[in-house]
Amino acid sequence: MFDIERWQEIFDTIRKNKLRTFLTGLSVASGIFILVILLGFGQGLQNGIEQEFAQDATTSVWVSSGVTTKEFKGLNPGRRIQLRNENHEVSSELFEDEIEYQSPRSFVRGVAVNYKEEALIYSIQGVSYQFQQIENMTMSQGRFINYLDEKSTAKVAVIGNKIARDVFKDVETPVGEFIDISGIPFKIIGLFGEYEEREEERIYIPLTTAQKVFNGGDRVNNLTYTLPPVENFDEAVTQAISFKDDLRSYLQQAHTVAPEDDSAIFVWSAMEEAKRYYSLTGNIKFFFWFVGVCTIVAGVVGVSNIMLIVVRERTREIGIRKALGAKPWSVVGMILQESIFITAIAGFTGLIFSMALLEIVGPNIEVDYIVNPSVNFNVAFSTVLFLIFAGAVAGFFPAWRAARIKVIEALRDE
Repeated sequence: MFDIERWQEIFDTIRKNKLRTFLTGLSVASGIFILVILLGFGQGLQNGIEQEFAQDATTSVWVSSGVTTKEFKGLNPGRRIQLRNENHEVSSELFEDEIEYQSPRSFVRGVAVNYKEEALIYSIQGVSYQFQQIENMTMSQGRFINYLDEKSTAKVAVIGNKIARDVFKDVETPVGEFIDISGIPFKIIGLFGEYEEREEERIYIPLTTAQKVFNGGDRVNNLTYTLPPVENFDEAVTQAISFKDDLRSYLQQAHTVAPEDDSAIFVWSAMEEAKRYYSLTGNIKFFFWFVGVCTIVAGVVGVSNIMLIVVRERTREIGIRKALGAKPWSVVGMILQESIFITAIAGFTGLIFSMALLEIVGPNIEVDYIVNPSVNFNVAFSTVLFLIFAGAVAGFFPAWRAARIKVIEALRDE
């Protein structure tokens, strides 16, 4: 039942102690505000990491080679390991059931690239037709390299959107235009887009063309793979680690490399790396929760202390109420209602300001590894409800103390 007289008493008490009530509410509102902002940035950090890994297929595995650092089977350290087509072909057969997409990659160096009279300074890479899926490329125009291009050693090229914007400003579409690579004309057949603009500064040509036309022999710089996706994250990580270890073992045997020599063969797994980052993100979010909850606890303790002061100031009044027949639970309800009211108003104020700030500022934040910091409203609202409950608990003990005051002692209080 709505008791207007009790509410009038609460507002009278607040008006008489404006500064004290404001500071108490500010501490509670600050606790919610800080917690929501911290959780928002924790989610923004997770979004940023997910976006970084979304640049390539999540299950991708990349292989590159280095220099041996250990003697093995009579071979001296310091040998440079060279990956070759055979390594790709054999690994494709050995792990056929474990691989979804695969592509060697060869860097074409020492060539001049021109479009009409303009010299282009962009990297040229020879890749297989499945490289599009590995890099998660989106085709904005035309198509990517296909199987027939590889088989026929076609003189075709796929360029990034940034190259199209920078070089082909005066043509309706670069598709169908020709670029000159060391005196050989290559027809542009497609434009691709990437998450990062710097990765659009690449020109892709068929791997067979890169090797045969530009004296690459059977040498490759990288081997790239993706594994079939699975629903369970932990299972995907286990799958990636198993494939990574088996692939490294094969390559070490093929190139006579000591098993413990990690500098000769590098195998990088996006899924394994993602697990490290997600674990770090989880720890950071836990830390944010800890800091935010501690701040809220400090605010709730402040509410409890204020209620103790209120009870002390109103001891004589409480004694008169009890002398006139007020029940103990009536006194408890009076103190609790004021405690819950202050906590609720302050909590929802902090929630509204923090959510509004994230909504306005969040999408405009441009910081590495932080993308669109935000908080699930249900989580934030549940936190405020918990805060109100905590405020009720904080106010109960002063209220219970007030209810146990003896009438004679209360009336003697000055």
